[in-house]
Amino acid sequence: MPQSPISDQVIAAYRSANYRVESSGKPFVLRIDRYSEPLSRLFASSGHQCAAFVTAFNPWGEAQGSDANLAASARLLDRLRHLPGGEDRVIAGMGCDPRGIWTEEKSFLVLGLELDASKMLGREFDQNAVVWAGTDAIPRLVLLR
Repeated sequence: MPQSPISDQVIAAYRSANYRVESSGKPFVLRIDRYSEPLSRLFASSGHQCAAFVTAFNPWGEAQGSDANLAASARLLDRLRHLPGGEDRVIAGMGCDPRGIWTEEKSFLVLGLELDASKMLGREFDQNAVVWAGTDAIPRLVLLR
């Protein structure tokens, strides 16, 4: 397998991040490779068996200004609203660096977004990675390049 152009430091930052989901019930945090009971309950209550946590902030991991990031996030939300099931599948979120080096990234948890569709969406918005979870409710980092 070819080596990713994404640095080990950036991958480590993605792995240590907190992926906060602003659920209408009780907000919760997803962590890479850790089972999430709240996500499992959300799957059960929504009837979905997978989800992706995606952002449009900071394409290719390069810091952008606030205006550019917010505009990209608005484009992503518009794109998500046009998926089958639309807004009912989308929950606001925030990618957070527990060390405080990176600013918070406005993000979305998209219920029912299969892995291949998650990868395509991440690539469409020039992202290095997405976070994806299947029926086991374990979020996994999926590198896109």
